[in-house]
Amino acid sequence: MSGDSEAGAGKDAGAALRYVCYGKEKESPHLPAIRRLISKDLSEPYSIYVYRYFLYQWGELCFMALDPSDNVIGVIVCKLEPHRGGPLRGYIAMLATRQEHRGKGIASKLVRMAVEKMREQDADEIALETEVDNIPSLRIYENLGFLRTKRLHRYYLNGNPAYRLVLYLKPGIPYKPTYPPEMMPEDGGGGGGDPLHESAGLMSEDLMARQAAQMRIENVEGERHDGMRGPP
Repeated sequence: MSGDSEAGAGKDAGAALRYVCYGKEKESPHLPAIRRLISKDLSEPYSIYVYRYFLYQWGELCFMALDPSDNVIGVIVCKLEPHRGGPLRGYIAMLATRQEHRGKGIASKLVRMAVEKMREQDADEIALETEVDNIPSLRIYENLGFLRTKRLHRYYLNGNPAYRLVLYLKPGIPYKPTYPPEMMPEDGGGGGGDPLHESAGLMSEDLMARQAAQMRIENVEGERHDGMRGPP
């Protein structure tokens, strides 16, 4: 999910702000506020099951910014698990700050806290997706070392494309363009080797990442946790 504008990232975000970990508490009193904050930036609000999916399993990778009255003004939600049996990949699923608190470096600090925690847990890399025209969000991540590794066509439910960004945490895991082998650009043609050239389709890896990013998680009965029914 995208972040906020950090044009004033050098400004003091406010000594009275507290940054806390969601932790292992299943139903934190902050959960309703987290849902309200994140839902403001979504065309289709996530169901409670989406938040539980992340917070029940990876609550230690969720961080919140609280004002002096303990109101949630910023939040980041992540997960960490092996990626297709390979590298241990962190994933930034949600990042949001309240409108009136943007431009104070809050989102950047939340990302740094999450990255450091995932680094402590031996993550090899950290990935996320954000809309291609979300310049403030791209600036946040790229200032922290994330690289654009792929452009995903019609990625979001509103039809907008996205960039996948990855932060490589270990020198033994280099940047690799994520074209499927049969779609690699030929020398001198098409995308010219540009890893941001838009693919014509999505392979299973991309489909899984897309579903995770959009939180279309199904239970064993085929009911999607976004409130819709899965295929029979």
